[in-house]
Formats: sequence, C-alpha cells, structure tokens
Amino acid sequence: MRIRIHREGWDLLVLSLLFLIVLDILLFVETPKSVFYPIFSITSVVYLLLVNFFRCPRRIYVGETENMVISPCDGKVVVIEEVFEPEYFKDQRLQVSIFMSPLNVHANWYPVNGKIKYVTHHEGRFQGAYLPKSSTENERSTIVIETENGASILVRQVAGALARRIVTYSDIDDECRINEFLGFIKFGSRLDLYFPLGTDVLVELEQNVTGNISQIAKLK
Repeated sequence: MRIRIHREGWDLLVLSLLFLIVLDILLFVETPKSVFYPIFSITSVVYLLLVNFFRCPRRIYVGETENMVISPCDGKVVVIEEVFEPEYFKDQRLQVSIFMSPLNVHANWYPVNGKIKYVTHHEGRFQGAYLPKSSTENERSTIVIETENGASILVRQVAGALARRIVTYSDIDDECRINEFLGFIKFGSRLDLYFPLGTDVLVELEQNVTGNISQIAKLK
C-alpha cells in the first residue's frame, strides 16, 4: 500500500533524511560498529515516526452531507458540553472537542459544505491540548463556516504541548467542501467544534473518530 505524505511534511522529511544520511556515513567511517549500529537503529526509528506523523491517507466521504458534520480530524472525543463561546458567537454553544495524539493523522478536513465567514489566528501558550483551558490560552486558529442551509459552526485548531505550527488554508468568503483540507497541526493538538444548541451529537466521550469519515453531529 502506497504511503501518501501531506505537503506540510515534505520539506522536513527531505532535509531530515539528508542530514541522517550524512550523519550515518560519518558514524560508519569514524566510529566502531558497536557504536554505529545502535545509533543507526535509533535514527531510523525516529525518521519512520516522522514519516508516520505526516502520513495523509486518501479518504473520500460518500455518505449524507445535508446538515451533517463530519469529523475534521483523527482522534478521541474528549469534550461534549454546552459552553459560552466568547470569541465569535458570544453566546451558548454546544462544544465537541477531539484530541489528536502524536500517533494520529494530523491533517484537518472541512467538516461541512459552506462558506468561510471568519478566520483569525491567536498567539498563545503550548500547554497540553487535553486541558480545557487550552481552547482559550493556547496557540490557535479559528474558522467560522456558514453551511449551505444557513447554520454557522466554529472550528478551532488548538496547538498542544509539542505543536509549534498551525497551518490554516481558509480565507474569508472561500467556498469549502467536505473532502477538502482545512489545514494541518504539527505534533500533537486538538480541534474544537462549536454548534448551535439543539444540534444532535452522534458521538460519545472517549470515542475514537476518523477524519473525513466519522459523522460527528447533525445540525437542526
């Protein structure tokens, strides 16, 4: 099976591979084999973990799309609760959060068909993405999408303790579609989704979901 790599990983993977090739050649020539082989094994495993992190499986959602919210990422559902959303809506919303471990695919997909109404990026901290306050204190990007039926949902990309770069492809007034990439978060993170009250949530706490495949909610 062919491994597809997300475009955000190509530069890092190529530069890392070149560095490791040079390093391993020098170690092979200059050090005893008892030193070379353990280091070669460790660097090979680290590189394979990098490749695994930037993998990007080809997924096409073929189910119902009307009023349906599809998971924007791989991960585990860690929050389902009614909260006050202070940035854009400034009212009560239903929040569903998905935590991505370093072993998950970190590509982000658009969860609905619609139009981008709001995009912004906030500088912030890099504490654990599983903490509730990470949604308002961590480095994050916020995207608001108006669906084809007039409902608005908010998607927030949140950096984690290891993440140092959030990539967002959205611009205001862009049309967005399920099956298209929203962005990418590097090295551990979470995504928050904010829905209108009354939205039917189709997942449970601690449930593992698959990006661009799992159904998260159905809008009223």
